Amino acid sequence: MSVYRISYRYANSLMQLAEEKKIYSKIAQDADLIYSSLEASKELRTVLKSPVIKSTAKKNILTKIYQNKISKETESFLEFVVEKGREDILFDVFKEFINLRNKKEGILRAKVVSAVELNDSVKKKITSKLEKETEKIVQSKFVVDERIIGGFVAELEDTVYDASVRHQLKLLRKKFAEEISI
Repeated sequence: MSVYRISYRYANSLMQLAEEKKIYSKIAQDADLIYSSLEASKELRTVLKSPVIKSTAKKNILTKIYQNKISKETESFLEFVVEKGREDILFDVFKEFINLRNKKEGILRAKVVSAVELNDSVKKKITSKLEKETEKIVQSKFVVDERIIGGFVAELEDTVYDASVRHQLKLLRKKFAEEISI
């Protein structure tokens, strides 16, 4: 079975638990915390994936990291996943939980890449345009990549809005190549 399907099942189970116990917002906060810490720490992900490190040690590490920071239910869920030997996909499980939460709440995550750091008013305008285009709430993450020369590239799920100078130059080159070959 694929990692996606397994992580989806665990994430969906956590979502159902959160809704049943009416602690959805707390579990969602916990998921954000765990996901962001796993995303930020390659070392922690490596430890969790290591077959050499025993599951009891992994459980202790997770307990020390998240003790008094997450709910008992989320802590129990982490222990359950480790007991099942699936700690190697914890990052994927919480990523999938966040995707489920975003879908439920009508939130889209956007990655906006620009050549230079954008000021707050431009960031708000881009986010606002994306919200109008998608008719959903958009949470934008802004990244700087000088290779796009100018403009921006916005990625929302499987849609890309490319308003970069680099893309425009590529289209221009293609058009010239077509005209020359005619």
